[in-house]
Amino acid sequence: MTTTYDPFIPAEGADQQRYDGRRRVQEWPAEHWQAPEPGYPQAQRPAEPTWQHPSQPEPQYQPRMSEQQRWETGSFPTVPTSLSPEPRAGGRSKTKPLVAALVGILLGVAGWQAYRIETMNHDNATMHSVVAAEKSRTDQLEKQLAGVFDPEAVSSKVLPSVFRVRAGDFTGTAFSVGSKAKGGQSNLFTNYHVVAELYAGGGRSVTLERGNTKINATIVKVNKGKDLAQLRANQAIPGLATAATQVKPGQQVVVVGAPLGLDDTVTTGVISAYRPSDPDGPTIQFDAPINPGNSGGPVVSANNQVVGLATAKAKDAEGIGLAIPIKTACETFAGIC
Repeated sequence: MTTTYDPFIPAEGADQQRYDGRRRVQEWPAEHWQAPEPGYPQAQRPAEPTWQHPSQPEPQYQPRMSEQQRWETGSFPTVPTSLSPEPRAGGRSKTKPLVAALVGILLGVAGWQAYRIETMNHDNATMHSVVAAEKSRTDQLEKQLAGVFDPEAVSSKVLPSVFRVRAGDFTGTAFSVGSKAKGGQSNLFTNYHVVAELYAGGGRSVTLERGNTKINATIVKVNKGKDLAQLRANQAIPGLATAATQVKPGQQVVVVGAPLGLDDTVTTGVISAYRPSDPDGPTIQFDAPINPGNSGGPVVSANNQVVGLATAKAKDAEGIGLAIPIKTACETFAGIC
């Protein structure tokens, strides 16, 4: 079989041309090449006709476009459709309902959570309102209870601090006050006229008695003009609190003492009057029954604070008792209350 082309490399020589691996266009018949398309710009036409191999399909000429024209027209090479993956048969129809169902479930959960949060906020607001209302009600009840007089509660707190004081042949009442005594000692107040005979005779030792309890005490200071005396016991006794405000008429009080030597005696009444200009000094008048032996005992308000020392009762009268304000005693014996 004869061939039209048999590649070879001719020998070198002056009259030989070196084969460059391409067949010259003149070696092919005229029917195997074609001239440029009509209308092609003359300045861009090739110097000689193009050619193609007989086994290759005839190329279709495409005018060359600049980069700017490609961007403007969007003419970029596309991926052959044969290279793009083909979607699975029926895949889209199954995925879409699943996605829709998932979205629906998520929306339902979000809605439920929003509803629960709103419900919890409402419940919290309601609970806050209830707590605020209960607090207001509790405050009102506390104010009302503060005005309720409870002699039993007052007496139970006061009695452990009140004693019958025996000074020679005389007895009266003394009570522990304050908390500033040192070395486990206690300070007590009583009337001077309770210890006057013993003190005038040079005696200083007295006895504090309550039931079977007996405590030795000493007369530390006296004030004859104000009818006051300070005692000190060598034992810790809980001290009573003292009122810082002035008493008012109608205020309910408890008087604790040892009338006629009867210790742990409690009587109740009200403040009848406050007399700041009496000749013997400021005086509290009250209507609680007292008798000899109550002298020096505490007159206590409803909030467990001492307002005065019971001193005397009017002769040939009922319901008129007198007391020295606790403020006078605290000022007389500074550093105790």
